[in-house]
Amino acid sequence: MRRLQVYGERLLKLGQHVPFVWQKLAIEQLSARLFAEPLREGAFELLRGHWLRLHVSDLGLSWCVTCQGARLKVVARSTADVTIRGNWREFLLLASRQEDPDTLFFRRRLVIEGDTELGLGVKNLLDALDPEQMPPSVWRVMRRMGEAIKN
Repeated sequence: MRRLQVYGERLLKLGQHVPFVWQKLAIEQLSARLFAEPLREGAFELLRGHWLRLHVSDLGLSWCVTCQGARLKVVARSTADVTIRGNWREFLLLASRQEDPDTLFFRRRLVIEGDTELGLGVKNLLDALDPEQMPPSVWRVMRRMGEAIKN
């Protein structure tokens, strides 16, 4: 598992060399698949008309996300209403449910800047998403990766 962490980090750092158009395509398609049901149910409506910047500090990657219709739209730069910033490990721990979101934010391992009310709404939304709505194979891999970096 240690190899996963070492080689995974090296591989992730290459992400900053991937053209944004490919990053955008991958994120939009992946989010459409992973969040299909919550998007249909309107769970991401709090982002309609607002921009969230996700900034992965240690990888030098950043994306701006909003909700348009029943999909998430990603752009390289926009005036963000709120930014959630942290290192890739913290985002993986959050996504894999290996760490409580409140703990990550309280300990400042993930930071909300800007419209904190919107940021807390996004945090609560992510915390409320049911991993059982994800494709089972994706959830298993994400969970195992989170377990590997937590230990």
